[in-house]
Amino acid sequence: MSMLETSVAEQITLDPEMRGKERIILVFDLNGEFYGLDVNLVREIVRVPGRITRVPKAPEYIRGVINLRGTVIPVLDMSVKMGREPSQAGADSRIVVAEFEDLNLGVIVDAVREVRTIYDSQVESADRVETNVEAEYLGGVAKIDDGRLICLLDLSRLFGIREIIEGEEDS
Repeated sequence: MSMLETSVAEQITLDPEMRGKERIILVFDLNGEFYGLDVNLVREIVRVPGRITRVPKAPEYIRGVINLRGTVIPVLDMSVKMGREPSQAGADSRIVVAEFEDLNLGVIVDAVREVRTIYDSQVESADRVETNVEAEYLGGVAKIDDGRLICLLDLSRLFGIREIIEGEEDS
């Protein structure tokens, strides 16, 4: 990094206006990549239970449902939705329970890593960075100071949540 680039990077770090809006995200691993989800959407994080009840005729990416303290939560497999093999539950695997307009759903992840603050100045358009997720399902890609890239997910678009909610309202 040149002295000019270092100087600009230091300015952005120190100047709140240059950093832009603050965002707090939950960072998790899936298939060796880091993903981020707005913490305001996250309701809780639970261990993957020994059994997820399969739902007949559901799309393959819907692994099934779990009973979470009396509430039935659909569990979605992001790995399958991205065209990969189904996630295999390991010791660090978790279900991230998220909420969209009163609809709760769980997403299986390989491991939850951290809750992190990022700024708009760290986020680039998803079109400009190569990832394993289609750009339309991302709200951008955050470049972290330690060199990591975190794909900022739009779960609503990835799983068609808006269409599901509108379909329920039409029924």
